[in-house]
Amino acid sequence: GNAAVAPVLADQDTSQWPALLRRFRAAESTRLVWRDVLGRDDVDATLAGSTQLAECCLQLALDALEREFVQRYGVVRNAAGVAQRLVVFGLGKLGGGELNFSSDIDLVYAYDSDSGVAPESSGGSRSIATEDYFARLGQQLARLLGEVTTDGFCHRVDLRLRPFGNSGRIALSFAGMEQYFQREGRDWERYAWQKARPVAGDLAAGERFLDVLRPFVYRRYLDYGALDGLREMKATIAAEVARKELADDIKRGPGGIREIEFLVQALQLIRGGREAALRERRLLPALAALVDAGHIGADAGVALRDAYRFLRRLENRLQMLRDAQTHALPDRSEDRARIACGLGATDWDALRRQLDNHRARVNTEFSALLAPRRRQAAAGSLAHYWRALPEGGDQDALATAGFDGIAAADASLRDLVRSPALRALSDNARVRLDRVLPALLDAAGASAQPDAALRRLLPILQTLLRRASYLALLDEQPAALQRLVDVVARSALLAERLAAYPLLLDELLDLRVGGPMPTRADLQQACATALTAPDTEAALQVLGEVRQALSFRIALATLDARQGAQLGARQLAWLADAVLAVTVQLATRETAVAHGRIVSPGTDSVPLAVVGYGSLGGEELGFGSDLDIVFLYDAAADLQSDGDRPFDAPRWFARLAQKIVALLGATTGAGRLFDVDVRLRPDGAKGLLVSTVSGFADYQRERAWTWEHQALVRARCIAGDAQVCASFEAIRTQTLTRVRDPERLRSDVAAMRAKMRAELDRTASGESGQRFDLKQGVGGLVDLEFLLQYLVLRDAHRLPALLVPRDTPGLLAALCHAGSLPADTCAALSDAHAVLLDAGLRCTLDRRARMTAETPAISKARAGILDATRAFGLADDVG
Repeated sequence: GNAAVAPVLADQDTSQWPALLRRFRAAESTRLVWRDVLGRDDVDATLAGSTQLAECCLQLALDALEREFVQRYGVVRNAAGVAQRLVVFGLGKLGGGELNFSSDIDLVYAYDSDSGVAPESSGGSRSIATEDYFARLGQQLARLLGEVTTDGFCHRVDLRLRPFGNSGRIALSFAGMEQYFQREGRDWERYAWQKARPVAGDLAAGERFLDVLRPFVYRRYLDYGALDGLREMKATIAAEVARKELADDIKRGPGGIREIEFLVQALQLIRGGREAALRERRLLPALAALVDAGHIGADAGVALRDAYRFLRRLENRLQMLRDAQTHALPDRSEDRARIACGLGATDWDALRRQLDNHRARVNTEFSALLAPRRRQAAAGSLAHYWRALPEGGDQDALATAGFDGIAAADASLRDLVRSPALRALSDNARVRLDRVLPALLDAAGASAQPDAALRRLLPILQTLLRRASYLALLDEQPAALQRLVDVVARSALLAERLAAYPLLLDELLDLRVGGPMPTRADLQQACATALTAPDTEAALQVLGEVRQALSFRIALATLDARQGAQLGARQLAWLADAVLAVTVQLATRETAVAHGRIVSPGTDSVPLAVVGYGSLGGEELGFGSDLDIVFLYDAAADLQSDGDRPFDAPRWFARLAQKIVALLGATTGAGRLFDVDVRLRPDGAKGLLVSTVSGFADYQRERAWTWEHQALVRARCIAGDAQVCASFEAIRTQTLTRVRDPERLRSDVAAMRAKMRAELDRTASGESGQRFDLKQGVGGLVDLEFLLQYLVLRDAHRLPALLVPRDTPGLLAALCHAGSLPADTCAALSDAHAVLLDAGLRCTLDRRARMTAETPAISKARAGILDATRAFGLADDVG
């Protein structure tokens, strides 16, 4: 049937309002029952219909009452003279848009107080205090909807979820609400406000307030602490179930609706701070988002969805029998038969079997989420040892667990117990630590490097003591604890990063970390989010956090051998490109504030480009590598910037370049972005920080050394103005395609390589055999780079395809394709590059110098490179 027409609540006839609302609700409810029973609506549509009906009644009633209040008390205005309205938040099923047929509605009243709201109303027949104004309005709204009259009730209103519950004020200002949640907010309130939605009154102000409240509901870090709150809530409910014999309650009983809601909401709370897609008020879309993100298995997702729809449909039918707010299965056989028949079951027993199956599956999933933590018995003696510290405790427990340097380990652990941070822990956190620490010791003792793992874990623990949610995470998730120890045992670099930046624990322990790696576009997009920050300092913090998280993810994938070192090095270079692009924009903004801008004629683009050399240019960056960059600009020297304190072009671009270097090196809470090396610019350290395009062209043509032309082989434009980048490419092409005397070129390249090796090669023989310098040693990565650069300089004038690639694999492929290198040499050099790069990245990940013992693979790689450099007369044969 068609929807009933909403009543008009006329101002002159207030006595009729209750009857009009109740009759409207009765008519609409009858229609909902009819459509449900005839199968016209599925359960989702019935719940949505019940929600819309409640919202409609709320809005009609509030609008009518507001008009009455304006006549009687006037309006409350803010400093700008704008009238302020009550904000009605719907919590629970009303907020989630999934109201039962005969449910209470959970409301919280508030009003916007941010813009200097007046202390009292004005303009009516008498004024009253603002707080009383909104409190009375809220009370009358609850009464108009909820009071039982001869026509029954419209909607029962529950106001107990407001701050301070029944003893709290009926309506609070936003500032009062915010203060309450900061100081008093409880775990259960985070669950309640997950579903909050403005449903009547000033909806826009309500949404603004929910944005402010979001950090209270969704913590920024993975929040396993939320599970403890849930355990307590579950225990309370279990006690209630036992007390009231709620086994037949399909809402609160085992495997009931509330368990599905809690399961979904707990997973949302744990991860919603990191994953915006999970911040969803409605249950089924939230469940789907959790399945999409991999936090609930697909089969479990289907089972929970089907159970939820079945239970909610049954709940609605139970309530439709007598318009009563019940969740209990009926006792009378006649009622049972009616319900079974209405739901299409052959009889009550058949319906009961369906119900029991759904509830059993729900209960299994719910219990798994809150399963008591399983700890290995092996940690028993360690637990004993740990609890006896700092005075007692037998360090032999450490020896049994697998540690060698037990005296040092024992001393460190005793220091930890005495530390102020540990003594300041809450009782709750201390109980967690007493479970977590023996388990960490146990896992470290069983790892590849027990002593190193423990040494690296201690600084991380110091950080964890200040972040209860991470202790909770390691306590709740034995797999996460194992993963932490495993990574720390294998990588000193990642251990250091985790201790310095605990937000990286989220990366380490995120289930999706094993998934697809970010693409180049993903990296650019992630870094670009920094540009929306309110100021440069905040932007650098965001950019630093993004860079830390992404380079950590790349490092993990390389450490776990989920991707090769060549791809990891390329991703690190792409990440640096993205960071540079954002930094150039931030620096341009800052310089413009002080001195205005200089732009290319007819465009809005600042004619500056950043050129990357070395491993940045060659897309082969390491972890913690610095960036070799050169700045070029294209503007006439007498051009002035357009600000209040104008600079001429040379000074303006010098200031901009200095600002870029300063921002890259600025220290924030997320560390520094990059160390920068600008010594490759024309005339080196004594040259200007920025060069004009024409000056750069002259330098390359007239004064540059052969090694500087070699460096151009790997150079590429990273960020900045497209026109200046095109000019750089043209100069690079002209320089590299010069016809050169092959013999003179060969002797220049060989001489430079010999000089470099004499200064930089750290290869050394010791008692444990030779330690080979992967980068500078004979047959190392630089020998390979010099060989490829020599061939490009020799042949590019007749083979323009050699100008395209900048990276070693690309250059190798181009030289082989063009015939500059013999085919068998190509394969040997490709393999050698991958082997040496991988060994180098692994050294960096474990904070070791890039030196390594000879292994068969490394010897083979070196031999391949040495053979090739000899064949072209470039080996300064010392090996």
